[in-house]
Amino acid sequence: MTLFFPSHSKTAPPVTSTVIGMTTSASVPTESEGAITDRGTVTDHLVEANAQYAAAFTDPGMDAHPVLKVAVVACMDARLDLHAALGLQLGDCHTIRNAGGVVTDDVIRSLTISQRALGTRSVVLIHHTGCGLESLTEEFRHDLEMEVGQRPAWAVEAFRDVEQDVRQSMQRVRTSPFLLHTDDVRGFVFDVKSGLLREIDPA
Repeated sequence: MTLFFPSHSKTAPPVTSTVIGMTTSASVPTESEGAITDRGTVTDHLVEANAQYAAAFTDPGMDAHPVLKVAVVACMDARLDLHAALGLQLGDCHTIRNAGGVVTDDVIRSLTISQRALGTRSVVLIHHTGCGLESLTEEFRHDLEMEVGQRPAWAVEAFRDVEQDVRQSMQRVRTSPFLLHTDDVRGFVFDVKSGLLREIDPA
């Protein structure tokens, strides 16, 4: 299923950016950690890109309230270009991302602020195929404890069945006592090979 959002009542100013020849992580030279060329680190390139972006930037005149009153919770995976995949423009939504796109206490915190302070009404949850969390277990925390001498307070939230994890995430949102609007909560799996969303039945 593909999401469709209504067009803006106002046309948002175009957002421009400059491509500065950055490589993907798969082709980053490995001579020295953190360096992608002899001209600086990845962060140096991002700062350079921002300077070029800011030089052409025009204040769009928006406030912090999302135009479409929707919050999207998704995985941090670099293959997910959420705005392009969902037809979203600057100012349309709140985007909350973490490893796996799972609904943690901190995601509930962000959703609560999103709804109660900034007016969102709908929640869209997006996991994806080939997620890195499918290859992890809670042993990851144990290994960290052995390495650094302190057990992480957070759970890895690893899973084996992506559809079931989407259902669990929907349930966590729908049963949260802090959220005002839980009647429009829908979950999807994004296929990283085809770019299509597949809606998951919450039952």
